[in-house]
Amino acid sequence: MTQSTCDTLLTNALLFDGLGGQPTRGGVALCNGRIAAVGDVSGWQAKETIDLDGLSLAPGFIDVHTHDDLAVLNDSAMEPKITQGVTSVIVGNCGISLAPYEKPAELVPPLGLLGTAEDYRFGSFAAYRKAVNAAGVAVNVAALAGHGTLRAMTLEDTDAPASEGQIVAMRLLLEEALEAGVLGLSTGLAYPVARHAPTDEVVALSQTLAAFPGALYVTHMRDERDRVEESVGETIAIGRRAGVPVVISHHKCIGRHNYGRSKKTLSMIDNALRHQDIAMDVYPYEASSTVLLPELTRHAERILVIDSTAHPEFNGLELSKVAEKMGCDQEEAARRLSPARGIYFQMSPEDINRIMQHPRTMIGSDGIPGPQAHPRLWGTFPRVLGRYVREDGVLPLEEAIRKMTSLPAQIFGFARRGRLQEGFHADLVAFDADTVLDLADYDTPDRPSAGIEHVFVNGVAVLANGAVTGARGGRFVARGEA
Repeated sequence: MTQSTCDTLLTNALLFDGLGGQPTRGGVALCNGRIAAVGDVSGWQAKETIDLDGLSLAPGFIDVHTHDDLAVLNDSAMEPKITQGVTSVIVGNCGISLAPYEKPAELVPPLGLLGTAEDYRFGSFAAYRKAVNAAGVAVNVAALAGHGTLRAMTLEDTDAPASEGQIVAMRLLLEEALEAGVLGLSTGLAYPVARHAPTDEVVALSQTLAAFPGALYVTHMRDERDRVEESVGETIAIGRRAGVPVVISHHKCIGRHNYGRSKKTLSMIDNALRHQDIAMDVYPYEASSTVLLPELTRHAERILVIDSTAHPEFNGLELSKVAEKMGCDQEEAARRLSPARGIYFQMSPEDINRIMQHPRTMIGSDGIPGPQAHPRLWGTFPRVLGRYVREDGVLPLEEAIRKMTSLPAQIFGFARRGRLQEGFHADLVAFDADTVLDLADYDTPDRPSAGIEHVFVNGVAVLANGAVTGARGGRFVARGEA
């Protein structure tokens, strides 16, 4: 038998193709950052051979919804991501991206989620892309251009609709970003920086995407609470009018009186899917996390205060307790704590399960890096595999993997990623399906998960035997880039 030589040989694994097919036994050969062979690798020799001893081997997970824009520059090891098997992150979500925005005097909420005004130092996405590649990051990074950032860059007053001239200016900035390889436009229409943007403004910007094949409209919708169905309708209409694919970010129905409304929203999405391209992402937690705003306090069962600049002594306390101490209601307490973030307990497990099971739903963490993070930053993907797959049977394992790999690769246009297939980039994760589990919780949100053993990014081992290696395999991934 002719012997072929590769860099790394992974043997004795349970192989998941990423497409939802039944697993098979075999191995994978890695050569020059690509997959050289899948299945029978008995004819291969390697500089390094790793016997996976029956571990599950899948394409690396793609975290489609992150706020890692600054983290990939300042914390290039990306331990919260690689320890849960994530090999690629998409930044610039919810209308917030670090570029194009340079030297702002102050930040309109929620732009402070990413960092300080000084951190907004990139006048173009080309400059941001260059900085990512120079940082030597451990994971692949792809980006969306944030509508809120475009508004903050262009409008003197974001509490108003953009004028025709301002829309033209934003379109030029968006075109520049798309030419630099961003995946599309994101909006956060629920937030102060964008809530005064009418549908027509968003459509006008989204029409720019149509000239760039594969570019997407990705949205944190205008309302995920009482008007969630109306917001889904607006989102569908934007995609239809602009002629572009749509992704609904972290789809949810907030507030006890809105529990169960995912039946209606998913029915609306199914009807629209007959005529246009729609997908969504979800995270596996009943609590969300974002900036602490007075108007967001009304629907939550309870709220944990995190990262308050004005009153750090209240970090980790429930907002109701802080309000008692301050002698005011929760809305006023939120005002006094600002700028701050909150963890909002406000979603139904049944809605989460129903949304997660939809065939067009991907998994995204929506993790916000920081010293007091939501546990989703560290635990999202193992939580799905351990709790939703193994313990609760919400999804079969091969379907959960599809939602983390080939589905996001197809939707966001990651060429040659997301599958165990010859010629594809060697982004891989090996894990123990019997023990994989999130260990991060609301008291200790920065605990690495159990059961993730090996992670390769473009063929580079960034996690080996459960330990971070310190190696860097990632780079900026542009739209459609092979």
